[in-house]
Amino acid sequence: MQLRLAIAGIGNNVSALVQGIHYYRRLLSNGCDPASLPGIRKFRIGEYSVLDIEFVAGFDVDVGKIGLPIEKAILSLPNNYPDLCLDIPPSNCIIREGVWMSNGVIAGRQAVVEELRNARAEVLLYSLPTGLQDMADAYAECALDADTCFVNCTPEVVARNPALLKKFQQRNLCVVGDDLASQMGASVLHRKIIDLLLDRGLRLDSTYQVNLGGNEDFKNLRVRGLTKELSKKNALARVGLDLARVHVIPSGGVVASLADRKVAYLNVAARGWANTPVSIDVKLEVQDSSNAAGVIIDLVRLAAAAKGGGAPGFCSAAADLLKSPPAAVLPTENAGP
Repeated sequence: MQLRLAIAGIGNNVSALVQGIHYYRRLLSNGCDPASLPGIRKFRIGEYSVLDIEFVAGFDVDVGKIGLPIEKAILSLPNNYPDLCLDIPPSNCIIREGVWMSNGVIAGRQAVVEELRNARAEVLLYSLPTGLQDMADAYAECALDADTCFVNCTPEVVARNPALLKKFQQRNLCVVGDDLASQMGASVLHRKIIDLLLDRGLRLDSTYQVNLGGNEDFKNLRVRGLTKELSKKNALARVGLDLARVHVIPSGGVVASLADRKVAYLNVAARGWANTPVSIDVKLEVQDSSNAAGVIIDLVRLAAAAKGGGAPGFCSAAADLLKSPPAAVLPTENAGP
């Protein structure tokens, strides 16, 4: 059964998603066992396998991507996710101009809604740069008007907005968000280390996380990093953890040679028996957008499956794959600059 997916923001994450699906198709066509495929958490969710995604619409404001089929747009600069050289067959998914801001007013919404309707999109994946709350709101409203479920990959508040959440429930649509937790990302690893220390009876003195990368996301986070910082702290929050002791720098610098790779440095300082010190330092290096795509593939299928199963509103099954699901509470007074 095909899942008809539309995408807002044709960046590196989408390049990793599109190329990855075709990569797995090639492996399976060569006789690989679905259970042995690397990097897949669940080959099937509900009625949808990893291979059942059909890209039916795409939106961007980059003139270098508008008008191109999605398999070409994903390889256009400034995207710098590796070209996996898969010879992806030509598609009918042509990138259209998305919504934009004109003199402080959102423009282009109606055209997006009409494209979603014409494409019979079931899920709209929102993957624009961090820090564009107006755009996230606009695309969420487009999804509502087009009778389409919504998946928010960014830290912007969508599923946590009670008014928006209610609208999705009333339209019998599913909304998933906010901000994906990467498949093996810094926040996932960081929380596991903190959990281990606290569960073993140690007291946390301080901890920090610094991230470096060379893609457009890291450039954007240098100036629009606050919502990402809050979201990363949401991912680390747990009962008894003093967030004033937690320091997170989403983009500690842009290193061009890293391209789409991310390097994260983690430090955790704690006190054990008789107040003796414990210090842990970890370096994590990953392909940043592969890390995202490995979760996106589950989020979009969960959204579609939840709607098909008659569970509108927030998809609770996706909570563990998100940094900031609606139930997350973060004391904003503890957030640093």
